[in-house]
Amino acid sequence: MEIENQNKPGSAAFRNSCIRCGTCCEKGGPCLHLEDRQLVDEGLIHTRCLYTIRRGEMVHDNVRNVVMPSPEEMIKIKGMESSWQCTFFNAAESACGIYRHRPMECRVLKCWDPSGIEAVYDRDRLKRQDLLADIAGLWDLVQEHERQCSYPKLKLILNDMDRNRDTGFQRTAVASTVTMVRYDREVRDLVVSKGGVEPGMTDFLFGRPLSKTIEVFGYKVREKDGKGALVRI
Repeated sequence: MEIENQNKPGSAAFRNSCIRCGTCCEKGGPCLHLEDRQLVDEGLIHTRCLYTIRRGEMVHDNVRNVVMPSPEEMIKIKGMESSWQCTFFNAAESACGIYRHRPMECRVLKCWDPSGIEAVYDRDRLKRQDLLADIAGLWDLVQEHERQCSYPKLKLILNDMDRNRDTGFQRTAVASTVTMVRYDREVRDLVVSKGGVEPGMTDFLFGRPLSKTIEVFGYKVREKDGKGALVRI
């Protein structure tokens, strides 16, 4: 990782305005706040361009610079497929594709003065309930998915499995984890195949696939011949 020289002319320490270097946009999309709801309601930011970080999911806190379980749900703009770069950032022109309608975090972010983003970073965050509560069937499904596949529940199972080496307990814990990962996958397939939901929207509805995020706990679910196994990575 390259560390910026704070004593170098042109570095953030010497700036008092944006020079459109694109560094902030390359580090990932912003988190949405209640103030940004209108952007989603009016289709200026489509939900296919969003993903949800669910409560308890391990995340990197950009302001505090630590990896920690998310204390609450967050909705963020997706990155590019192969990088964290915000999906709306045009790297060739070093420009934002939704600049006139950019979210609040983007408006207050100043790399030379972090006080603005620090003041709003963890306040009044937009949640799925704010956008989906009036869609009865879909919101019910999202809530059931959260009950079945919550990160606190997954972490408890894996922590207990690491502490208890009893064979019977291990077998039950593995089965519970595999069931959780399968449910997460199947509910995504269901809303796409039966509900007509765009595949790109499932990361917003149900968060990132559990089959991927479980890896931060040091495990992976492997399927073979209809049987699931939990393996360390």
